[in-house]
Amino acid sequence: MTIDLTTEAIAKLDPQELISTLRQVDPGDPALKDVDIDVIARGIDPKKLGRDEFADLLDALGALADGGADLDLAEMDPQNFARIISRASKDQVEAVTSRPGLRERVLDEVFRRMEAHFRSERAGATRAVVHFRLTGGFDGDDVYEAIIEDAACTINKEETRDPRAVVTLGPVEFLKLATGNASAPVLFMTGKLKVKGDLGFAAGFMSLFNIPKA
Repeated sequence: MTIDLTTEAIAKLDPQELISTLRQVDPGDPALKDVDIDVIARGIDPKKLGRDEFADLLDALGALADGGADLDLAEMDPQNFARIISRASKDQVEAVTSRPGLRERVLDEVFRRMEAHFRSERAGATRAVVHFRLTGGFDGDDVYEAIIEDAACTINKEETRDPRAVVTLGPVEFLKLATGNASAPVLFMTGKLKVKGDLGFAAGFMSLFNIPKA
């Protein structure tokens, strides 16, 4: 069976049809070479998707990317990525983070983008280490380390240095924070974000990044 993957055909699919199509297509199908992940992203409105459909869609894209298709989240335009994350409901994000492979894929991508969107001119001579502990992981908290030095940001998936601050929060709150849809001080005051160490630095940490707006 030939699957139509033209931009026009994709635009006409409802969410269930799109998920089904992505699951059926072979990652090596030559037609995928002409598919732009941003075309798919622009057609995604999480508010029109069910709790699990949003996770199903990201899962399907991830499976194709793992198979060699050029549909990795890393290729998605920053504004498109921020939009779909910011419009996802708490339940939808929880559905994403309840799937081990998908949780890791999305969190890894957000932290990778932090490296890319670091504002070296704002950081100046700042040298600091921040540990992020994201609760609800399958083997305890997921830990990411952000090292700020030499006008650059480096992300590690393990703790290699002593931190200036340790920030603990849930993945839903983190994704909202990382896409400019939540404020660290507000999350702290409402008990959704906890800081051990330099509270002032942690509160202003996200200002060191050019966060794409949806």
